[in-house]
Amino acid sequence: MDAKFLDILVCPLCKGPLVFDKAQQELICKGDRLAFPVGDGIPMMLETEARELPPEEEVK
Repeated sequence: MDAKFLDILVCPLCKGPLVFDKAQQELICKGDRLAFPVGDGIPMMLETEARELPPEEEVK
């Protein structure tokens, strides 16, 4: 994912920064512990599309 694009994206819930997990193709919000999927280079930034990160999963 383009670094410039990642710099302007924020979590739709808390407006916090996101981290791109290349292996999982997800944008991670550490604050809300949500992972937003990225399909074909397009981030799905809807709360209903995000998965909750379980407490035992490390947030990078």
